Amino acid sequence: MSPTSGSAPVHDTRPRAGTRAYRRTVVAMVAAAVATFAQLWSVQPILPAIAEGFEASAAQAALTASLATGGLAGFSLVWSGAADRIGRARVITLSLVTATLLGALAPFAADLSPLLVVRALQGAALGGVPAAAIAYLAEEIHPADAPRATGLYIAGNPLGGMGGRLLAGFAADLGGWQWGIAANTLLGAIALAVFVLVLPRGRRGSPTGRARVPSSGPRPRGRLRAALTTRGLPALYAQALLLMGAFMTVYNLLGFRLVQEPFALSQSTASLLFLAYTAGMLGSAAAGAVTARFGGYAVLVSATALMAAGLAALVTTSLVGLVAALLVLTFAFFAAHAGASAWVGRRAVAGRAQAMAVYTLAYYLGASLFSWCGGLVYDAVGWGGAVVYALVLCAAAALAGLRLRRLPEPATDRTGVLARSGEGRT
Repeated sequence: MSPTSGSAPVHDTRPRAGTRAYRRTVVAMVAAAVATFAQLWSVQPILPAIAEGFEASAAQAALTASLATGGLAGFSLVWSGAADRIGRARVITLSLVTATLLGALAPFAADLSPLLVVRALQGAALGGVPAAAIAYLAEEIHPADAPRATGLYIAGNPLGGMGGRLLAGFAADLGGWQWGIAANTLLGAIALAVFVLVLPRGRRGSPTGRARVPSSGPRPRGRLRAALTTRGLPALYAQALLLMGAFMTVYNLLGFRLVQEPFALSQSTASLLFLAYTAGMLGSAAAGAVTARFGGYAVLVSATALMAAGLAALVTTSLVGLVAALLVLTFAFFAAHAGASAWVGRRAVAGRAQAMAVYTLAYYLGASLFSWCGGLVYDAVGWGGAVVYALVLCAAAALAGLRLRRLPEPATDRTGVLARSGEGRT
């Protein structure tokens, strides 16, 4: 919404924090996040059970996770184009319905190959939520409160990821890997129902249900070009790529560290490390409020520095110290992620859905490629080397973030509506 030529500025009627529409929108989007990430990460804690059930190697079983994240990343741009045509809310609904139906098929796989196919398709289906959700909030929540709403949505990511992992682990202990996946499919179905029932129906109409892209605006190719060239966006994509690579390196390898000396924990006890994701929920929620007060760059720099401090402390041989360092790391990472993704949503005036899709692509590329490289470092030089590797990724993210230091916040008119500033491109 923008002022019309030759008339007084139109009052921005989008929901403000504290209103019923704002609360319902945030609850619905958090539910969508829970449905997405509970199903995406449901297999991670039950990979040994999958390997045993199909007499497969650990690497083969791990494909059930990596193919899902790869599918999500690969189809995020496809979903972003669909969001511009049929609307953000409709894309989120279609994405979750398709993924949940595929999840219901997964427990019936009689061989590993069909399960891998289902997981790859399910990941591709889930890509619609991150491709559309933050763009939706940036467009449909008042600009003054959009960063806070985005932070709360991002908080749903670790909530779903942690809850899904724990639920799968407990369910698999009762009935095998099939129960682990089935339990998360049920959770996804419940969260989908919450999204559909709670999202304000009035806002599912013109602005929310349909994309806020004028018919006279850029064509899809032009919107993608804008997403790749708008000043500041490439540096924000680098944050997703590098920081997620460092974060997932730690979470992929920490289980190996905990079952070895000097900790020598059991596998079930070590799996409780996913409870540290509660700190991620706090970090995501806090980032939104702090961004609204101090700006995106201050939040990003502070969170990256705090993340590096948490990483450095992970070399400790004290279990209490290691848990504390993991909590700091997780809090800081999700604060950085929430701040960077919200900044992308505000920055990408043209091609917002495409920009969020590229951000998602970078995020999951970091989760797969850079964390895999971290595993190679661990095999070669051990835990200390992997920690140093993750610190190098953080340092690279900080250097890339220097491009954001003097980047102005998007211009607004006196009603608080985002205005096209016509800034230069990178």
